[in-house]
Amino acid sequence: MGCSSVSLFAKTDFNVVGREMAGMLQNSHYARIPFDEKFSERILDDYLNDLDPAHLYFTQSDIEMFEKKYGRRLHEFLIRGRCMEPATEIYGLFKDRVEARVAMAKKLLKENKFTYDSDRTVMQSRKEAPWPDDSKAAESLWRMQIEEAMLAEILRRQAVQRLADEQGKENPLDDEKSPSEKIEMRYERFLRSIEEADEEDVANYFLSAVARAHDPHTDYMSTREMERFRSGMANSLVGIGALLQAEDDGATKIIGIVVNGPADRQGDLTLNDRIVGVDPLNDGNMIDIMYMKIDHVVEKIRGKKATQVRLKVEPADGAPGETRFIVITRDKVELKDELASAEIIETSKPGGGKRKIGWIGLPSFYLDFQDGDPSVSKDVQKLLGRLNTEKIDGLIIDLRGNGGGSLEEVRRITGFFVGRGPVVQVKDTFGRIESKDALFRRPLYDGPLVVLTDKSSASASEILAGALQDYNRAVVVGDDSTFGKGTVQQPMDIGRFFRIFEDNARAGYLKATIQKFYRVSGSSTQLKGVEPDIKLPALTDALEIGEAWLDHPLPHDRIRQAPDFRPFDRQALFMPVLEEKSQERVALSKDFQYVLEDVERTRERIKKNAISLNMAKRAAELKESEDRRKRRNLERRKRFSEIEAADKDNLEFYRLTLDQIEDETLPKVDREKDAEAFMRRAKGDAEDLDDTPLWPSGLDPMKREALYIASDLIDLTEAARTAGVLKKP
Repeated sequence: MGCSSVSLFAKTDFNVVGREMAGMLQNSHYARIPFDEKFSERILDDYLNDLDPAHLYFTQSDIEMFEKKYGRRLHEFLIRGRCMEPATEIYGLFKDRVEARVAMAKKLLKENKFTYDSDRTVMQSRKEAPWPDDSKAAESLWRMQIEEAMLAEILRRQAVQRLADEQGKENPLDDEKSPSEKIEMRYERFLRSIEEADEEDVANYFLSAVARAHDPHTDYMSTREMERFRSGMANSLVGIGALLQAEDDGATKIIGIVVNGPADRQGDLTLNDRIVGVDPLNDGNMIDIMYMKIDHVVEKIRGKKATQVRLKVEPADGAPGETRFIVITRDKVELKDELASAEIIETSKPGGGKRKIGWIGLPSFYLDFQDGDPSVSKDVQKLLGRLNTEKIDGLIIDLRGNGGGSLEEVRRITGFFVGRGPVVQVKDTFGRIESKDALFRRPLYDGPLVVLTDKSSASASEILAGALQDYNRAVVVGDDSTFGKGTVQQPMDIGRFFRIFEDNARAGYLKATIQKFYRVSGSSTQLKGVEPDIKLPALTDALEIGEAWLDHPLPHDRIRQAPDFRPFDRQALFMPVLEEKSQERVALSKDFQYVLEDVERTRERIKKNAISLNMAKRAAELKESEDRRKRRNLERRKRFSEIEAADKDNLEFYRLTLDQIEDETLPKVDREKDAEAFMRRAKGDAEDLDDTPLWPSGLDPMKREALYIASDLIDLTEAARTAGVLKKP
């Protein structure tokens, strides 16, 4: 990801990239969608909506012009190696429209003649809104958008001021620029990102639309994106070990520093410092990065191991306008906060004595495909080994927020709990079905098991949850379903198909859907996901999250059950009893009732899809929300203090990271200290004013209920074994 003469001056022809990618899609994609006029219309529609998702910039006349000119011909441009002609023309008009709208926004913001006393509304989501008829209609629509942005910023500042006054603290926004200046900077940054897009960016936008017209997960990945993808899969990168955030005024802010990473070891870079220039090779060629897209900034800062990068920085503790230069030697950065980790939660039994419940958190199914390390299966195996040594009575695997990863890693991990047997089935475009098996002769852990999921548990997470559910090996607990991604993608180097005289240095990659995967029971997770055995209320119940809400998803279907699939006895999970006990607790839980109230309120707001431009109405809505928050916080503080006191008598938490596998004793969890064990993070402007009480003992309602369910499962299992009616799986 470093800068070099090749990456700076390569002249890859993206018309050739489009031509080769078109051939690869026709030959490799699972659905084998024909490249015809109908498909061309879909590509155009997706490209226009990707550029202008809120339908604020293009007009209906623009759309009709492009439909007439390219609507049925884009597939021909791709195949003939001319795709950059329509891609560039459409992007060029988009840039013109953005420039015109932003110029209008600046004019309106300077005039600031908004009164906020009308009964007009703007749509909260414009995804399904029609394009404005013409420039006049677009300007009218844009005027209301600016008015709403101003009103929202004014109300935000008033809310922060009230919180500061109530708590007797200084307003953290006192030094901010005026609302109109703040919004103008926001639009200026957006405009700069559009204007400074290079040919690779434009090709990325267009070719991504071509790829995703096949299904939501087929994608074109530029060289920049592929490097980020590999870093994410490997949970490591070569850089300085800092988390960056784009600021409205054009600078790039340091909002996180990896503990013991290159920047941390060097010592001069601090949280909230602002980068304004980068010398990628520390050779005197300082590049102004003001208003530069964040991925371009990242590309300039990252590079080869042991090379140096020089940063021009405005220090957080410096005087206005002060700058300093910091030289950092790049090195490999391990993202340890994204690795598997565990806890041991020691709870009191009702009749006396203690039980130990292990908790394994899996943020992703990571694997470094080049080195084989880090590997999530190897890490989970280590954690399980130590948890077994600690003689845990039950185990919870937390897959919340886990978007997936390596199929092979999840195959191995499933074997840790079921032993030898099929884990997942995959079907290719020719209908050939292959069963992928776990190869462990016997499980590494055979005790009571709970799996916790949510709407963002996707792909490999769904394979693990689905397999353990089908085997009757675990009780799955969570949102009403997981994400519903039941497809397999393979990254393919487009450049290897170039002719020998064609420059392929920046050709990028096609990440194409090549297979669908199926549970051992024969059902696809596609669209439907994995439905938990015990459902818990979640705010996501009201939100459009999941495969079914994405464009062009592949259908759900079934195949035959996997050969040699032999599930365990479902009665050993005591599902009716567990579900009844959980439902009773949820019905009595004040926090779950709050969730149900918020779900209904959110559904109503989404259905209404309207935001008032009347300040009095908006202020009343905001006051209602603030009063509700205060009532809840007041109730929670009293209740949480009682729960915390009870937890001190009944719960002990011990931390287990991969660095502690061999430690003789495990340290107790320190929520505040442990949160910054791997990365120090900057606080947001108003974070110190947030008076929402923290969850008692760090247990959010879903995590606490999962512990209750695991405890019930442990007790029922032990009672059944004592009675001699249950054997180990």
